[in-house]
Amino acid sequence: MNKVILMGRLTRDPETRYTQTNNTLVASFSLAVNRRFVRQGEERQADFINIVAWSKLGEFCSKYFKKGQQVGVIGRIQTRTWDDDQGTKHYVTEVVAEEAYFADSKREGEAGAFENTFGNTAPGNMGSDFEVSSSDDLPF
Repeated sequence: MNKVILMGRLTRDPETRYTQTNNTLVASFSLAVNRRFVRQGEERQADFINIVAWSKLGEFCSKYFKKGQQVGVIGRIQTRTWDDDQGTKHYVTEVVAEEAYFADSKREGEAGAFENTFGNTAPGNMGSDFEVSSSDDLPF
């Protein structure tokens, strides 16, 4: 099984391009994902992971994701190689996004401005119909 679940902050705005063969939109961006454990006396470390989103999901990411935003991505790891013009072989490992979500709270960023943008059943939307208030009368 090849499944990846990541939550991190965008290191730059998504870049978009279109494939030459069938003009399909591709959005690429990278996430800074904090490592879970930190040794005493050390600073928190992060991994920088390249993400690729295709078609409608790529369009969603390029339109609504901005540098610094915290997002969640579900997808799969893909490795690929290619030779450049000088004959040098290049290797790339990236995550192909299958779902993407806003992960900032309304108070942390501008995520509230994006609620229900992509439809309730589409990838990329967590919805915000449920909100916990700070009062003590919680129903559970």
